[in-house]
Amino acid sequence: MTSVTAAKRPGPDGPHSGHNGRDGQGGRGGRAGGTGRPGRPERRAFGDRAAWFLVLPALIPILILSVGPLLYGIALAFTDAQSGRTRSTQWIGTLNFQDLLHDTLFWDSFRIGLIWAVGVTVPQFLLALGLALLLNQNLRMRWLARALAIIPWAMPEVVVGIMWRLVYNPDAGILNETIRDLGLGDGRDWLTGLATALPAVILVGIWAGMPQTTVALLAGLQNTPRELHEAAALDGAGAWRRFRHVTWPALKPIALAISALNLIWNFNSFALVYVLTSGGPGGRTRLPMLFAYEEAFRYGQFGYAAAMGCVMVAVISVLLAFYLVGRLRGGEDR
Repeated sequence: MTSVTAAKRPGPDGPHSGHNGRDGQGGRGGRAGGTGRPGRPERRAFGDRAAWFLVLPALIPILILSVGPLLYGIALAFTDAQSGRTRSTQWIGTLNFQDLLHDTLFWDSFRIGLIWAVGVTVPQFLLALGLALLLNQNLRMRWLARALAIIPWAMPEVVVGIMWRLVYNPDAGILNETIRDLGLGDGRDWLTGLATALPAVILVGIWAGMPQTTVALLAGLQNTPRELHEAAALDGAGAWRRFRHVTWPALKPIALAISALNLIWNFNSFALVYVLTSGGPGGRTRLPMLFAYEEAFRYGQFGYAAAMGCVMVAVISVLLAFYLVGRLRGGEDR
């Protein structure tokens, strides 16, 4: 028994330290010489190359249509590029950015852009949350209500702008006609009044962007387990307490994500405001994107407009950084 046990006991070089050691054919050396592990790095490298090959068709258009123009725009911001010039473009360093620091019109448009972005995003989220909570209930004809709720999302921004210009028309618009029929006055010119232009445009932005926020929040509500609501109701929790302690914690990641994206999209708005007011009256609705567009394509100052674009990209990058940091901290807390 002792000799058999000693023979089975592993030696210092493996279970059979004699002729079946590391250098033998039956141990690890034998497996390495056959179909062992040293072949795996080659297979892994081949898999990585194959993955890159599959990603390239989607990556190349992004590089050509997004990264390439972005880098070209950044380089253009350091030049005096203008339209219709006969001489070559010159490198002027940071002169465009220095001029931009003292351009009160640009910073005024920047302030208007922030008012627009916040003024659209916050009410848009609150109204979309209420609509999502309503559409999540067991209502009759709920499918029809959900279909109607996303109609503004399916409409192009240009069509939305034209439609609301007809609504705001001072002579035959439905808004002023309703005001006259109710005896509340003769109406007013909403899109050309200095005090009413920006609020009127913000209202259109809320209406146009609310469906996508509603859809995102409704998807989050439908993923919340009903058992949690039932258990909270059995414990005597009212509607507000169930929303605060059950619904909102499950909905919070989606709410933060869609709010951050909406803020960025709204800050970059162009088509809707351009169709409604073209930045007027008196620059009251001139968003930063509209200002850059006018500098480039109306006045031909391509370098100066590119510098404005760089500033807007920097602001958006800061917003994204705050959002990503918040998301990462939220993930660590969980």
